[in-house]
Amino acid sequence: MQVDWFDFELPDSLIAQTPLKDRTASRLLTLSKSTGAVEHKAFQDLIDYLEAGDVLVLNDTRVLPARLFGVKSGTGSKAELLLLKQLEDDRWEVLMRPGKRLKAGAVILFGEHAEDKPLLTATVEEELGMGGRIVKFTYDGIFPELLDRLGQMPLPPYIKEQLPEKERYQTVYAKHEGSAAAPTAGLHFTKAYLERLEQKGIQLAYITLHVGLGTFRPVSVDNVETHQMHEEFYEVSEQAATLVNTAKANGYKVVAVGTTSARTLETAARESTQPGRIGPGSGWTGIFIYPGYTFQIVDALMTNFHLPKSTLLMLISALAGREQVLAAYQEAVEQQYRFFSFGDAMFIY
Repeated sequence: MQVDWFDFELPDSLIAQTPLKDRTASRLLTLSKSTGAVEHKAFQDLIDYLEAGDVLVLNDTRVLPARLFGVKSGTGSKAELLLLKQLEDDRWEVLMRPGKRLKAGAVILFGEHAEDKPLLTATVEEELGMGGRIVKFTYDGIFPELLDRLGQMPLPPYIKEQLPEKERYQTVYAKHEGSAAAPTAGLHFTKAYLERLEQKGIQLAYITLHVGLGTFRPVSVDNVETHQMHEEFYEVSEQAATLVNTAKANGYKVVAVGTTSARTLETAARESTQPGRIGPGSGWTGIFIYPGYTFQIVDALMTNFHLPKSTLLMLISALAGREQVLAAYQEAVEQQYRFFSFGDAMFIY
């Protein structure tokens, strides 16, 4: 299966640079898995596609202010770090720029008067390739507080505008800190809209997957089957597992909000000893879902519009069929939907 099969033309003008003032004001394109039928709706119409007893599964990860700007000790040259995965003993896996000049042993200083008395110091311990590094931080104080003071939200590279409010790149239900990027499908929801869903009898189940390096790495191989996903930490609570299993047992839909929720549910199903059910648990997942995959748990998916040739586009193609998805994307381009993180929404059912 060729990566090029998942390519499409997208004008730069359709890449949303800023979020809408009202989270629920986006458009919604719906796609039927069974017929390929497309409809053009408003996001708030999502409730009409759900019924009492259905379960909406939301990823409650919280984005770290994980982009740090500093200077290289000794030269004063600028350096940028993006935190990806916390290891042990104040060690982190990061992306670094400019990678060529930041070899093992390099020391990066952070803070307004970095050369005099840095608030935070990072020492490169290991080079991982493609800009990846293992660094060890040293500091006085509490690391999360230093991140809040020094860090910026790690917006994707295709977003050129500054984000005036950090919370606009968090879901309203973000809880567990640890992501390098937001689960952007969830950015459409407000607390009031979630309450409307619950009033209709729709159950809300919260799981956690900390979005990591895979979000930033393009597919660099020609054949889909040879691509390796970067592992990300996930957790499913007993309460969430019970809600999902009860819905499946009673014939109701399990609706994943975002590809991260979908990957978490399918990972949990793979780890379960009972087909079609999930159990509570946590761990690391590198699950890669592309056409040919049979979903065990996810019946429907609420998502954003994704990059050409991305693993996210491959996942939704596994759910709804590649040709149907690309046809829907072509219609979205023609109708000038807003794409990517701050863009419009899509519901596959």
